[in-house]
Amino acid sequence: MLENKIHLKKYLCLSFLVLFIFMILANFFFFYQYRTYTKNYNYKLGTVISLVKEEYPKVKEEDLIAILNSKDIPVDDIFHEYGIDIDKESFILENNQKFSLFCIIYNVLLIAATGSLLFLYLHHEKKQDKEIRKLVACMEEINKKNYAIDIDENSEDELSILKNEIYKTMIMLKEVASNSEEDKLKLKDSLSDISHQLKTPLTSINIMLDNILEDKEMDSATKEKFIVNIKREITNISSLVGELLKLSKFDANVVTMEKKEVSLKELVRLAILNVEMMAELKNIEIKVEYSNEGKIQGDLKWQAEAITNILKNCIEHSKEKSRLLIKIDTNKVYSSISIKDYGKGIAKKDLPHIFERFYKGKNSSSDSVGIGLSLAKAIIEKNNGTITVDSKEGYGTTFTIKYYLW
Repeated sequence: MLENKIHLKKYLCLSFLVLFIFMILANFFFFYQYRTYTKNYNYKLGTVISLVKEEYPKVKEEDLIAILNSKDIPVDDIFHEYGIDIDKESFILENNQKFSLFCIIYNVLLIAATGSLLFLYLHHEKKQDKEIRKLVACMEEINKKNYAIDIDENSEDELSILKNEIYKTMIMLKEVASNSEEDKLKLKDSLSDISHQLKTPLTSINIMLDNILEDKEMDSATKEKFIVNIKREITNISSLVGELLKLSKFDANVVTMEKKEVSLKELVRLAILNVEMMAELKNIEIKVEYSNEGKIQGDLKWQAEAITNILKNCIEHSKEKSRLLIKIDTNKVYSSISIKDYGKGIAKKDLPHIFERFYKGKNSSSDSVGIGLSLAKAIIEKNNGTITVDSKEGYGTTFTIKYYLW
């Protein structure tokens, strides 16, 4: 039910006030009418008693009073002789005149009270109709996607809640429209980035294939070199397409993650297995430290992929014959994994952008497509987690992942 109907309460109060005033006037009027009738009767009876006492001096006043208070019904013929019907009129003519006047006054009061109530009702309905027409006009503007109208309502009449709900709906539709426009721009930018990312390796592959096809006398060593490069480019394209497909699933919110108990120690172990060969090629030692295993509720496969992408990034930017330090910790609020490398570090101007897809900082390798950290962030946040980075050029980088326990 609608609450706090201030305007409706005001009209109801005014209506009750009109009725109250009418009741007071009516009671005053009835009291005055009674006093008038009583006064007229007493005057006339006083006159009759005076005449009787003059005519019959021996009559006692007690007898006269007893006669007046007697419950005996008079004979109708006495009044008929004077043309008076006691069922319809008073034998005191002044009372008949007063009664007619009182009827007129009472009807005037009744008409005034009824008219006042009707006026209040019609005024209230007119105002309501005006407000409803405004709301209908606002809805028509909203249907035309005009979200610049101002219908924010601070009052608390019976339509204010409806106005506020329409206002909230308009704000929501405005945000949806804005987000839709932003999504279109993001999609446009993403397609542009994807096109750019694919264009370079495809052009390189096309050139190498043309060289192989056109040079029939190309020596085996050169041909083998071209084939190896083509395979590398195809592998990069395959990796890019795979990660883009995963990111698109997160963008479309169609990724379903399992909620099972996951050991952080096991999670880190799987991630290390995925980059073990890559680390060996650069002779990088991966060391794990933990005071307790720590457990989270999440999807082991997806989270292992996120940690793998971070490890790949760290190895890619690490110096040869260096090391990675992974620390596992847990407390009453969250479980955390920190990954520290001792590589080139990230430039200060690049730090705010490293989780943006396709972003490549000045220290990125030529093979990097700038999508791994963006995917890792999406996966971790999907599991009620956060990821932050701390880095300084020449001193390495530390990634900190926190999985909150509630």
